[in-house]
Amino acid sequence: MNEQSQFVIDTRAVEELIVERAKRSYARLPMLEVVFDRFALSLSQALKTYLGAVVDVTLAKMDYLTCQDAIDSLPEPALIGVTEAVEWGGTIAAALRPELLYSILEITFGGRTVPETPRSPRTFTGIEKRIGKAFCERTLAELSAAFEKVTPVRFEIGHLETNPKALMLGPPTSSCARAVLKINIEDRVGEMVFLLPTTALDAVGDVLSQQFTGGQLGGDTGWRMKLTEKLGTTNIPVAAVLGEANLSLREVLSWMPGQVLDLGMQVDDPVTICVTGKTIARAEVGRRKNGKIALKVSEKLYEEEELPNVLLD
Repeated sequence: MNEQSQFVIDTRAVEELIVERAKRSYARLPMLEVVFDRFALSLSQALKTYLGAVVDVTLAKMDYLTCQDAIDSLPEPALIGVTEAVEWGGTIAAALRPELLYSILEITFGGRTVPETPRSPRTFTGIEKRIGKAFCERTLAELSAAFEKVTPVRFEIGHLETNPKALMLGPPTSSCARAVLKINIEDRVGEMVFLLPTTALDAVGDVLSQQFTGGQLGGDTGWRMKLTEKLGTTNIPVAAVLGEANLSLREVLSWMPGQVLDLGMQVDDPVTICVTGKTIARAEVGRRKNGKIALKVSEKLYEEEELPNVLLD
């Protein structure tokens, strides 16, 4: 006798998971991700100048979750700058994890030679809060510069929080963009977290949701300055042209040794200075004390604003 076994597959768990994922499937903001990617690059140089130390900043993670889950992901305690995005009319949060705050304090007060040691969670002192707030303000100023070419905005810290449970950014189930920056300060590694709820981005949501197809946003000045520095030390050929004449090929082929060529110019006529085939100036011919011929620039043939616009913008 053949017995046919019937297997009943319970798919309720899978269905519930799909529904749950669908509830938390939030639209990405491609332009916001590009801004934070560029922001991480520029922040390295800004913090290097601010702290006087070697700093490396990378965008470790950019994701989307509910406001409640984003707040719950912050450690307790954490130094949180509750920040007003003035032009957007919303509130965001810039949070320093404790290990990053302690590293900033050690570097600021000359503790470079002290090895990093683990610390147990505790409340922050007044000095720690002031140092942390100043660091957040410098970082937010750089973030504002990163947004300049996309949607100008100023960030102003309203107050500090140390307990994430007291943080109110938006409705608990509303979406929130979370950007996690990994900051390495002389081998001391910590994280800074930015929480940007949808309620703060409503005014600029159409701009931040646009697809980025590449090119320049115009805010990546660090690479421009580096390129300008490299170009400034590049060797290029410079030619002094005494004169020019249009001759037929037959005349050129008939030249003989000792033949005098008339260029139609006087002894005191200026010469043209050319760089890589482009005329840039006119100059007068003279002679130095050592007997060598020299040129004195008398007229520039390019507009002054061309070089600043191309190299120093």
